[in-house]
Amino acid sequence: MPLFHIAGSLGATIYACYLGCTLIPLIYFDPLKQLELFEKERGTFTFAVPTMLVAMLNHPRFSEFTLADLKLVITGATPVPVVLMEQIKERIGADCNIVFGMTETTGAVTQSFNTDNFELKSATVGLPMPHTSIKIIDPGSGDVAKIGQSGELLSHAFSNMKGYYNMPEKTAETIDEDGWLHSGDLAVMHENGYINIVGRVKDMIIRGGENIYPAEIESFLMRHPKVAEAQIIGLPDTFMGEEVCALIRHKAGEQLTEDEVIEYCKASIGRHKVPKFVRFVEAFPLTPSGKVKKFELREQLIRELGLEEASGMKTA
Repeated sequence: MPLFHIAGSLGATIYACYLGCTLIPLIYFDPLKQLELFEKERGTFTFAVPTMLVAMLNHPRFSEFTLADLKLVITGATPVPVVLMEQIKERIGADCNIVFGMTETTGAVTQSFNTDNFELKSATVGLPMPHTSIKIIDPGSGDVAKIGQSGELLSHAFSNMKGYYNMPEKTAETIDEDGWLHSGDLAVMHENGYINIVGRVKDMIIRGGENIYPAEIESFLMRHPKVAEAQIIGLPDTFMGEEVCALIRHKAGEQLTEDEVIEYCKASIGRHKVPKFVRFVEAFPLTPSGKVKKFELREQLIRELGLEEASGMKTA
């Protein structure tokens, strides 16, 4: 993880100092170089965002490397498909741990325990950290969400930031009068207290009044044997408000058609979640920390599909 990122500076560097272990950084992420280093240095632990893990698992030379010493993979920073964690366990043999956190919260807000079973570690972001309070609210009304109901995740802890430097208005948008920090992430809390991240408030698609969470469809599409990576984008529509667009990257040597994707979705997910648009890509634009630039993809698709008028439509 890059050192300008909380996961690199605190989650890797300080963590390594605390444990007294060797830290081997890359100048920039390269899946082949990372695989080579895992084998050569007999790496036991790594912290990588999902796009990095997908890139390594789907590299044409993946099977050439021995990764038996890799015992733990920690990931997060964006919704993590369960199927990806299953592939890590099956193809590498490593255990996994998903962390939810932000730079604004000085790292982890929730995390699973080493003693948790694989299902909890692969399919949830765990429980709140010590001395951290969690609240999930309806983004519209501000009311506390019920167990099993999605809403924005808020946290209250001594580790939360004081504010953005010289940005009082932005700080007020993020930290409310009672000291709760608004993450902008949509989450669900289960009866056992464990939490799932289902997407971003801004990424949520509202199609004909139905809330659609991209992370759910992305995880479903990645279970297709020919799909290496999938991203779901909401595009403006004058009739439905928004429509679903799927951007898919094939696995090496595989081919997939738009009709195959749509039929695959129709067979197993709700009709309103089936993508209206399907596009195939060679790669996704990434931020320096490895997150997919969905805003950039959305702007590009609006231009390509001639949706400028729908995008500029005023609403109440």
